[in-house]
Amino acid sequence: MKKKIGISYTEASFPNYEKWFTPEDLGDDLEVVILSFLTNNADDIYTCDGFVLTGGIDVIPSLYGGQVPYPHQPAEFLPERDAFEKKIYDYSQQRQTPVLGICRGLQYINILEGGKVYEDMGETANKVHKKEAADKIHGVNIRKDSLLYNITGIEHGQVNSAHHQGIPPENLGHNLMVSATADSPDEMIEGIEFKDKTNKGFMLCVQWHPERMPEKESNPLSQQIKKQFLQAVRNYTI
Repeated sequence: MKKKIGISYTEASFPNYEKWFTPEDLGDDLEVVILSFLTNNADDIYTCDGFVLTGGIDVIPSLYGGQVPYPHQPAEFLPERDAFEKKIYDYSQQRQTPVLGICRGLQYINILEGGKVYEDMGETANKVHKKEAADKIHGVNIRKDSLLYNITGIEHGQVNSAHHQGIPPENLGHNLMVSATADSPDEMIEGIEFKDKTNKGFMLCVQWHPERMPEKESNPLSQQIKKQFLQAVRNYTI
């Protein structure tokens, strides 16, 4: 029986996530399952051996004590998506299944672990991070004592960027550590993982978009992350 990777559906460029996991990556032993708040296929969550929480629309501010209105606020929020993805994350932690959080996924996991996000980072940071016609590109610095460093083997790299929210350092969630920061004056948090990994499954969150970054086939901040996540799913046992 194939192991299943549940990818949370997003209104923003969802095909990129599906295409990131190629037939060669999946082989004969893995398959992708789309987990969608639109169809509310919650039963499919419990068949999965790993999860990807994707990017997309801002999390509803009431979940982290945020205020509205704020700059670049979406025309409407998707509380149904927030509730559905909470089910995914809660299940992943109950069963210690591998989790990869991307952009919004990083932010929401921080919120679910008791942290907060900036409603908007401000125009100075947005010039570095917020997508315009295309993703921004900037450097990141990676902590050598992190899982992210163990996976990628690099202390510095280049990533793409398409966000206007982020994690304030003073509002990091419970048992989370920063694994990467932006190589820019704002030093925005770019990666998080569990600080104490005892009795925890594989969990890595990045603020960039490895599924669509330039040269993703050769950039370790895409390719190695994908490779290690897939290996974690393959190694996962209940």
